[in-house]
Amino acid sequence: MPGASGSGAQGPAVPAPARRAPATSASGSKAGSWQYAEHFVPESEAVERARTRARELGIAAVGNGAGALLQTLCAAVDARAVVEVGTGAGVSGLWMLGGMPRDGVLTTIDAEAEHLRAARTAFAELGVRSGRIRGITGRAVDVLPRLTEGGYDLVLLDADPIGTAAYLERAVRLLRPGGVVALHGALSADRAGDPAQRDPVTTAVRELSRALRSSPDLLPALVPSGEGLLLAARRR
Repeated sequence: MPGASGSGAQGPAVPAPARRAPATSASGSKAGSWQYAEHFVPESEAVERARTRARELGIAAVGNGAGALLQTLCAAVDARAVVEVGTGAGVSGLWMLGGMPRDGVLTTIDAEAEHLRAARTAFAELGVRSGRIRGITGRAVDVLPRLTEGGYDLVLLDADPIGTAAYLERAVRLLRPGGVVALHGALSADRAGDPAQRDPVTTAVRELSRALRSSPDLLPALVPSGEGLLLAARRR
């Protein structure tokens, strides 16, 4: 519109009011985005078979999203030495092996020999050399003190959170500078963020999370993928 003087000059543009992004509910597009992200990286046939065995054994395994993240982390830190507490049926182990170099070694610990047998089957189906797998039957609180401090690139804690506190400090001490500790199940079936939830498992998860977050030697981040993956990198 011409100015008041009639000279034809345009007045200064008036910016339009900022528009707020529409809110999304858990049942709306946010849920769709969540599912898209969780399954963005498809599982291999070997992982699918291992997941089937896990269900048959009643084992809760990491989901697609968490598995893909662990695989990427292993590649990013050039993980040649990984410790896993809670072998399960080998689902998380397969994901991590996918990101490790060909000479990388996975030390996996489980109190149940049946779980280790299922995992070894999964690793063999993928063609992983037996020399790359060190399977140990036993309790983590007894096994971890026998491992070399500062000798590992990544430590995955995927066992009963109530018992994890007994060896959390030792698990962190296994990391080299720049190494990462990963706590699976950090959302405790979506109960961790609700102060009203005070069951023993959720309480234990919160305590573990606080310990990792408050450590001056660690840089933590909580990723809401699957059951929650709390990552903490050891400062260099």
